[in-house]
Amino acid sequence: MAFDQLHRYLFNQGNVRGELVRLQSSYQAILDSYPYPSVIQKLLGELMAATSLLTATLKFKGDIAIQIQGKGPLSYAVINGTDKQQMRGVARWDEELAELPEEFAELVQKGVLVITITPEKGERYQGMVALDKPTLAECIEGYFEQSEQLATKVILRTQLSDDAAKACGMFLQILPTSSQTTEKTDTDFDHLSTLTDTIKDEELFLLSAEDILHRLYHQEEIELFEPTTVIFKCSCSKERSAQALTSVSKDELLDIVAKDGDIKMNCQYCQAEYSFDSIDVESIHAGTYGLPAGLA
Repeated sequence: MAFDQLHRYLFNQGNVRGELVRLQSSYQAILDSYPYPSVIQKLLGELMAATSLLTATLKFKGDIAIQIQGKGPLSYAVINGTDKQQMRGVARWDEELAELPEEFAELVQKGVLVITITPEKGERYQGMVALDKPTLAECIEGYFEQSEQLATKVILRTQLSDDAAKACGMFLQILPTSSQTTEKTDTDFDHLSTLTDTIKDEELFLLSAEDILHRLYHQEEIELFEPTTVIFKCSCSKERSAQALTSVSKDELLDIVAKDGDIKMNCQYCQAEYSFDSIDVESIHAGTYGLPAGLA
């Protein structure tokens, strides 16, 4: 029943690819970074599972960010994932509200889903779709139908508990043949999608990945690949924070140090705090910050 693993598989006779991800420690690490209310915790779990599933479709080094922008109680939520399945995320909402709506549409009123793909080499790509369906999973399906004309099935589930929250996701998608997108009628997609819809929460959270796939697709010919480990990892550092300070004038930074004693910067993803004194400010603007003593 290993968690924090992504499993990729192929239906060899159906021209369909599948993925299964189950998260626990990596998901809990995001929840531990801030006291999110339960409805936000659930949404972050769904976003994290979805990001892992989509990141696994990358054929290059880079990352994917799945972002929700809304005008309701939730204003912003994002999960970033790399091709190495390193995840981080954050959410912002109206913290003055005593209670948040449980319904997805009420939480993200007039919202949009933004998916950004950033390869290490090459141009950045960004797609957007309205959050006009009842669930995040259905909105992601709509994104693929609109942007890539690929039939896609997405299942996202979360389970909150006092000791360890869990998030699971499943992903089916038609594989395009040559330059033309395969039609659903030429594949077993509808049949496999119907089978996938029968998955129960207790099966996703309690069975092993192999047992889940066997229970759903025991009559299908599946090629299952080695799993990939999913981890929480923030890319923040004191050096990156120092780089951000180069956009602020030295005099302004020194004024902050004189007033507050130092400059504090907090990472919005992991809440790590970095502080800088007047000596740091001088070296940052001299371009010598972080260099070995002999080179500074």
